[in-house]
Amino acid sequence: MPSIVILDFGGQYTQLIARRVRELHVFSAILPGDAPWSDVAALEPGGIILSGGPGSVYDEAAPRPDAALYSAGLPVLGICYGLQLLVHQLGGRVRNAPRREFGRAEARLDPASPLLRGLGEREAVWMSHGDEALSLPAGFRAAGWSGEIIAAIEDRERRFYGVQFHPEVRHTEHGRELLANFLFDVCRLEPNWTPRAFIEQQIEAIRRQVGPHGRALCALSGGVDSAVAATLVHRAIGDRLTCVFVNNGLLRKNEFERVQHVLRDRLGLHLLALDESRRFLEALRGVADPEQKRKIIGRLFIEVFEEQAAKLGSVEFLVQGTLYPDVIESVSVQGPSATIKSHHNVGGLPEKMRLKLVEPLRDLFKDEVRHVGRDLGLGDDLLLRQPFPGPGLAVRILGEITPERIRLLQDADDIAVEEIKRAGLYHALWQSFIVLLPVRTVGVMGDQRTYGQACALRAVESEDGMTADWARLPSDLLATISNRIVNEVPGINRVVFDITSKPPGTIEWE
Repeated sequence: MPSIVILDFGGQYTQLIARRVRELHVFSAILPGDAPWSDVAALEPGGIILSGGPGSVYDEAAPRPDAALYSAGLPVLGICYGLQLLVHQLGGRVRNAPRREFGRAEARLDPASPLLRGLGEREAVWMSHGDEALSLPAGFRAAGWSGEIIAAIEDRERRFYGVQFHPEVRHTEHGRELLANFLFDVCRLEPNWTPRAFIEQQIEAIRRQVGPHGRALCALSGGVDSAVAATLVHRAIGDRLTCVFVNNGLLRKNEFERVQHVLRDRLGLHLLALDESRRFLEALRGVADPEQKRKIIGRLFIEVFEEQAAKLGSVEFLVQGTLYPDVIESVSVQGPSATIKSHHNVGGLPEKMRLKLVEPLRDLFKDEVRHVGRDLGLGDDLLLRQPFPGPGLAVRILGEITPERIRLLQDADDIAVEEIKRAGLYHALWQSFIVLLPVRTVGVMGDQRTYGQACALRAVESEDGMTADWARLPSDLLATISNRIVNEVPGINRVVFDITSKPPGTIEWE
């Protein structure tokens, strides 16, 4: 199946480009920006997209694509830094812009360009650049401007195009239409990639990786990602998959019992349910640093899974429901993007582990996983659950973790979720939860002074977890949640509401 290969030069929006391409039902894959042409060609691309990036083409260590791509006869679309690469590598000139552009801008476009067909002569676009094209290579012409800055270029004969703005972000008014023009008019691809096609491809890939006799363990949490990953691998290798659900003592209230019912009875998976809470909490005693928490939990999970693999015998593979936001925040895998924090199933993994990883959802966003889950036959009651962090409540208890603080958070969080569901807002929110703060506050209850714990309510709206805005919950709902927590959870006497978006904050506090 012809694909679009996206060469990643470290832009934070790179995976968003891949997502937009997949939304248009064309398969996309991401490779490092400097990948050898042989690696690119192996994916049978029908076109190439050069991503944005934080660097300048004149930087000493500036990432550049293999020059062979320009003589391969394939269409190329350069976005932001990708446009500058086209200009620089093909003989034009790039300079440090006297007027940098960040944010919303208006571009004057030539709708006669195959790339810009159907767009208006003036369009709202999203800019984020410090360099600009000064003079174009032979064969190119400018097809768009933002003020005096070249905003779009084209060489129709070679099917090379570039835009200085970001069509993949929602702020660009008709970015989707521009990408569709590139895919269907310029590259002449067919919109034939769907969740069902992804399932078929992954089943084949899993069978190749695991082999005809290989066996695997799946780390199940009861959330959407691991349930979809388990079901997908079960389709591929059947009863050679054993699922392990570990109670690390940091689950939501009554979660251990509830999840077992769903996974074993509803999905028909072969499930081992292990209560390892004492082991995890002992290892976390006295630990307050969030990175240490994540790494301890990641190490202990792997120890448990390797122990179970040894008991079962001849198990070589570990299945995880890792998603792209986990990857991009944890490690730079395809470009020089920044590490935000370690995730227990990515950056928190030990350097040496016996089990080989199977991560069929690694390049998908949450909503894409839900589409795949529906095609696998999973119900919305499971698929529409809000995300829950792999390390569990450890990253929602700021400071030291103790059994008493776990109880406080479980009870408070259960109340908040119950009231949000009662208000009919649960599925409208990306996540909603309580964070227990390392703060004690003075209060008054029944004419008596109290000195209790403070907690924060976090509720965000998001499309994919990469960015998020705080949810404007009704004041009556906030009052109900606060009153119930303070009255029903002895030990908590203050509730605050987090109104920080991502960025600058992350969704989880740790």
